[in-house]
Amino acid sequence: MSVWQLVAVGLVMLLGLAGVLLPGVPGQAIVWAAVLWWALTDMTPAAWGVLIGATGLMLLNQALKPLLPPRRPGESGAPRRTLMIGGVAGIAGFFALPVVGGVLGYVGAIFGAERLRLGSRGAAWTSVRSVMRATGYAVLVELFCCLLVAGAWLGAVLWG
Repeated sequence: MSVWQLVAVGLVMLLGLAGVLLPGVPGQAIVWAAVLWWALTDMTPAAWGVLIGATGLMLLNQALKPLLPPRRPGESGAPRRTLMIGGVAGIAGFFALPVVGGVLGYVGAIFGAERLRLGSRGAAWTSVRSVMRATGYAVLVELFCCLLVAGAWLGAVLWG
């Protein structure tokens, strides 16, 4: 697979990660489709292994989705900008501090944005709790699933 095709697959994955944060955009399906494209083009055992793992993880996420609270961003009281900042920080945190950084970046950025908006630490933590109840858990689990797939793809491309 050429470098330009790898860049295109990476950009499609990034689009899918952003799609997880936007309601109505099938981010998970976009990330999986990018891995499928790569695996069908690359045809190595590592590519097929990543595709099989990604498929299993995405199916597990879909099976667990009904157990999570539904997304209701309007009920959180936080502006949409705060949720987007949390999502972008979760993506950056995942790659800065693998796996754990995604959760820390998401929750930490929401706290920081709400602290700036509301002014006090107590009000910011209250807002973080309401955001996590209204949208956070569902978004965080789906984002984490897609980040694991993207990380596995990146690892396979760099070391495989």
